[in-house]
Amino acid sequence: MELSNLRPAEGSKHSDNFRRGRGHGSGNGKTAGKGHKGQKARSGAPRIGFEGGQMPLYRRIPKRGFKNRNTKEIIAINVSVLDRFDNDATVDVEALIEAGVIKNPKDGVKILGNGELTKKLNVKVNAFSESAKEKIEALGGTVEVI
Repeated sequence: MELSNLRPAEGSKHSDNFRRGRGHGSGNGKTAGKGHKGQKARSGAPRIGFEGGQMPLYRRIPKRGFKNRNTKEIIAINVSVLDRFDNDATVDVEALIEAGVIKNPKDGVKILGNGELTKKLNVKVNAFSESAKEKIEALGGTVEVI
């Protein structure tokens, strides 16, 4: 047996469209898999995380700081990294992924001005710092915000 051959035991897994509580002949009638009586057998059973009236864990733990739900995660890349591309190449997010510079662009890519650039490039990403823009354009390259 190898990891690539692992499968659940025969008959241990039901399909997602399994119909519960449709009579004795269905194989899952009467109590519909909920056992006999008790709180979990009834409708309106407690929500996930309910601790029987005890103060739940998520309310006992102190909360600190502020979590901005609208924040964006921008991937920062230095100008020196762009030197691996050929002269007159078009550098966009897809080209950066193919070259292995970034794995996941998340909410956008920003080019920062750290390091030196020796090639003329056409760069198309979400944002640029002023110094990065100057370095790319000083060599005759173009900068485009997408």
